[in-house]
Amino acid sequence: MQKLVGIFSSYLPLSLLALILGVAPLSTSAQSGNFTVSQNGKSVGTASFSFLSKPDGFDSTSVVRVTMQGLDYALSKTEQLTASNQLRHVQLSATVNNTAVNVTAAPDAAQILMNTSASGHSNTTRLEAHTSAVFLPDFDPGALETLLALAVTNNNRDIWAIVPKNAGSIVPIQLATYPDEQGSLDGKPIAVHHLIATIAGATTDLFSGPANELLQAELPQQGYALVRKGFVLKPPSKPFAPPTQSTSGQDTP
Repeated sequence: MQKLVGIFSSYLPLSLLALILGVAPLSTSAQSGNFTVSQNGKSVGTASFSFLSKPDGFDSTSVVRVTMQGLDYALSKTEQLTASNQLRHVQLSATVNNTAVNVTAAPDAAQILMNTSASGHSNTTRLEAHTSAVFLPDFDPGALETLLALAVTNNNRDIWAIVPKNAGSIVPIQLATYPDEQGSLDGKPIAVHHLIATIAGATTDLFSGPANELLQAELPQQGYALVRKGFVLKPPSKPFAPPTQSTSGQDTP
């Protein structure tokens, strides 16, 4: 199986894992989204997020439920972000095949302090702090919403992933812009923007609408997808042109 980035890879066989990232909106109004999680076209769960605008930033919540052969997975995440989508604090609680996992993370001076507990073991890690960093748990569409917001404000550069895997790590995200596509949302035509995010060697196709809202995310190597309810992507009629690619913080490996 291809290399994955995910919170629970130290607790489950790799064949059960998939990456889908962390949080945030662009507008100052409340935003929310409901998604279907699928593997190879078969529905295996649901995911949702909600952002509440505050004078100094956003409060967000994410809920994920995936049930499939070999994996019973539930996630709940609460997060506080600044008005520019920078992390203030995040708390994650999850169960994976009846095993509880809890993670908290927050900036601490010039670092990010992450505390993880699972299977009776606890770990504290200090990570290098970056201004534009997204907390990325598995199957979390809210994280992708934050990533899309940061991509716009940072012109696709200098964006990092806080990866709650093992002791925790922070890695650069490379973003490539592809030609726009078309789709429909609740039966109405909609223009669709297309980005590909590469994180630790794994790619995720991100499809967003005119307001930069997440519509769909695909992990082609693993066959997973998150699709906003009511959205249908129309396949492109011809192959894509070579993408415009930028690196975040360091050269592409």
